[in-house]
Amino acid sequence: MSKSNTAPAHWSSGISFVFVAAGLAIGLGNLWRFPFLVGQYGGGAFILTYIAAIVIFGLPIIMAELIIGRRGGGTPGQAIRALGGNNALYPLWSIIGLLSILIPFIGIGYYSVVAGWVVDYTFDFIVSGGFPAGDAASHQARFDNMLASPERVLIGHFVFMALVALVVARGVNEGLEKMSKLLMPLLFILMIFLAVFASVTGAFGEAADFLFKPDFSKLTAEGVAAAAGQAFFSLGIGVGALMTFGAYLPKDVSILRVASAVAIADTAIALIAGLAIFPLTFALGIDPASGPGLVFVSMPAAFAEMPAGYLVGSAFFILLFIAAFTTGIATIEPVVAWLISKGLNRVAATAIAAIGVWIFGLAAAFSFNIWSDVRLLSWLPAFADKSIFDILDYSISNIFLPLNGLLIAFFAGWVLTSQATKEELQAKDLTHAAWRFAIRFLAPLCIVFGIWL
Repeated sequence: MSKSNTAPAHWSSGISFVFVAAGLAIGLGNLWRFPFLVGQYGGGAFILTYIAAIVIFGLPIIMAELIIGRRGGGTPGQAIRALGGNNALYPLWSIIGLLSILIPFIGIGYYSVVAGWVVDYTFDFIVSGGFPAGDAASHQARFDNMLASPERVLIGHFVFMALVALVVARGVNEGLEKMSKLLMPLLFILMIFLAVFASVTGAFGEAADFLFKPDFSKLTAEGVAAAAGQAFFSLGIGVGALMTFGAYLPKDVSILRVASAVAIADTAIALIAGLAIFPLTFALGIDPASGPGLVFVSMPAAFAEMPAGYLVGSAFFILLFIAAFTTGIATIEPVVAWLISKGLNRVAATAIAAIGVWIFGLAAAFSFNIWSDVRLLSWLPAFADKSIFDILDYSISNIFLPLNGLLIAFFAGWVLTSQATKEELQAKDLTHAAWRFAIRFLAPLCIVFGIWL
């Protein structure tokens, strides 16, 4: 696929897969969504709940997706058909294939809009020589003015999707793999640099207390559900990308090792992001619960007050772009792979997917300006105040991803034989037994509990 569009694609090595899968997992979910959720739901208690979700159902489902993808081959739908086509409940399991196309299409549609904000801010910050000093209100006004401009939002959305398409069209090895191997080490270096800088110059003690001293009195049922939803959103489980990537995974690569590496890297970056953002937030007296605009308001305000603010700010926005970009190219791959399975070559499939995603994303983009008063589901109490963007974000993170994850857990745990999963995991009997117990019982129970909350 990467060279001829017809030959089966394979990652060149296990580490290559880790880079690409980490690129899927490590994105704006870590650097944008995770910090503002931590701020809204009480800090350390939310983080511990999030880590528990990673261990209890995040890692087991990552492994399940890779098992299904590698053993079944092809797109998620093809893999489910190959492994469970004779099962009496196949019509139910086939929903996994459908959701594994629908979720990445919808997800990248509104994700690209947020990534477009990053494109806008990165360009504006670097070209203008940094943003002028001012209080939080002036930086909030800058952010609000960007959102209020349909032209600016749409241009950012277009530029991001065009860049994603250019990489994905080059194929699995020449596009996704090479770009991830280039950008992921750079992301880690920038992230550590920013965390060290913020810890030295900001209110590190206050931030550390907030992040690492849990106060469970601040953790609500809504916060627990948000932590579970963030685990799905951040790790990319239930999206379908990991099943697609699993089909490219060589048989001699340990699924346990690469899945663990992805989960650890994703969690580490989320925590480092907290150490990069909250010391500066507390130093400036900005409310950590200020919501989705946290990194677009508090961080620019901090950079304006720093002696080396332009340098640090440029590094931060470049970091945000890299994180968004690696997730974007990984998320759209299941849609492209599905179109290729229908007979299109990779370039045509990528172009159709990217154009379709951009058009779909218009609804999310207009949610902040010309359609800001539109409430499509005002007749439902839970969605009465939600914009189109809010509906998409909530539906993907709290409904569709957990639903697909639940189906994947049941399929891997109850349809695939113990012998088949043992062969794919290539793990010791005790490890396999622990995974099988988690995927059969713990993961489903936690997902259902999270949805119910």
